[in-house]
Amino acid sequence: MNEIVTEGKTVDVALEEALQKLSTTREKVEVEVLEEGNKGFLGIIGGKDAKIRVKKKEDKHKKALNFMNELIDKMNLGITVEELESESNSEQVVINLTGPNLGIVIGRRGKTLDALQYLANLAINKYDDDDHLRVIIDAEGYRERRKETLQDLALRLASKAKNKGKKVVLEPMPPHERMIIHSTLQDDPKVRTHSEGQDPYRKVIIVAQ
Repeated sequence: MNEIVTEGKTVDVALEEALQKLSTTREKVEVEVLEEGNKGFLGIIGGKDAKIRVKKKEDKHKKALNFMNELIDKMNLGITVEELESESNSEQVVINLTGPNLGIVIGRRGKTLDALQYLANLAINKYDDDDHLRVIIDAEGYRERRKETLQDLALRLASKAKNKGKKVVLEPMPPHERMIIHSTLQDDPKVRTHSEGQDPYRKVIIVAQ
């Protein structure tokens, strides 16, 4: 049972009964008050019970998987959608795409994949700020390969900055990629990094110390 209508002297009493019958907790349900209820005259005459509808929240992990399945199906690329890692109490879910034509969904330097990930996070977390789920969309290990590429790039350009004694300006990157550059070089005492500009044109600057 995922939904129930209950009545009680107050909304809280009705809610407590609903939670018991649904075997769940307040954080995992949506509550709609159908009738506020009132005590009546002197708390005796004309009193009316509160009436509520309580519905279990949709599991966000399943919602994310279903969203991506529907989106990828519409692209007709023969790509399979699978949940790579998940825990019932996890605040993050990784959805992996496998199959042919992955280059199309990855896009140039992962821009299409980032766009799909943005849409998934927007769809899953819209109107729900209290129970945020981070959705990561990957494609047969692309995220890790891209991370390694950026780490190599950071080290190479840091070496260039030190050798020439000049700052090196990288091309614009999304926030999570800029963070990889910063974290890769944060322990190098001979260079410092910072970002300049506004998204989507914000870029990392590597400066020799």
